[in-house]
Amino acid sequence: MGKTVSRTDIGLKRKLNQDYVFTADLPVGKLPNLYLVADGMGGHKAGGFASKYAVETIVEEVNINKEENVFVVLNQAIAEANYRIRKKASEDESMAGMGTTLVAATIMGDVLYVANVGDSRLYLANEEMKQITIDHSLVEEMVRMGGINREQARNHENKNIITRAIGAQSTVNPDFFEVNLKKGDRIFMCTDGVSNMLTDDEIFQILNEDKSDEEKIEEIITQANEHGGRDNMGIILVTPQL
Repeated sequence: MGKTVSRTDIGLKRKLNQDYVFTADLPVGKLPNLYLVADGMGGHKAGGFASKYAVETIVEEVNINKEENVFVVLNQAIAEANYRIRKKASEDESMAGMGTTLVAATIMGDVLYVANVGDSRLYLANEEMKQITIDHSLVEEMVRMGGINREQARNHENKNIITRAIGAQSTVNPDFFEVNLKKGDRIFMCTDGVSNMLTDDEIFQILNEDKSDEEKIEEIITQANEHGGRDNMGIILVTPQL
């Protein structure tokens, strides 16, 4: 495996950090590596609990799953996280209504497997910056229906309304993506605290600077905060060795 750098940042406006990231360049269960980004929602400490609990549950479930199919492994782990978060929310009033987004990724050989619930994102950066995941958000659906364009979507008042989340309903429906990787590809995963503050081009520009990966992540966080830092940020940058 290549190099991996991850960070979360509280941003400038929030009192609590509800974003949570996990990286493992070594095997987790049957998966050769695992990368998770989650953005929790819910009052007081519930959102922070939801993102961490979901990630920990998924790691635990992947570890014990004997299935060979990557998407089956991820789907079952996400379903278990959904069940546990809903159970916890029903038992503790202060946790009622909590949920979390999730992007999960694993690399097998030269293939990237991705699972996504919510509006946290995974991009592939090489000659260009390409968003692989599709946001589960009201605004994204409006764009797809042709109601608004990308530029209007960036600043839309309903930007934070997501249409799918872990914990939101009794069943959860992730999207799955399979991407063939090539030399020079970098995988960039982030919560909407990054993608709402910086355009894809701005992120891409920073990723192409002649700096270490740690410095690039620092720079992305700094710029997102300079643009307002309205939300927490969770970031993972993976450079696969192909």
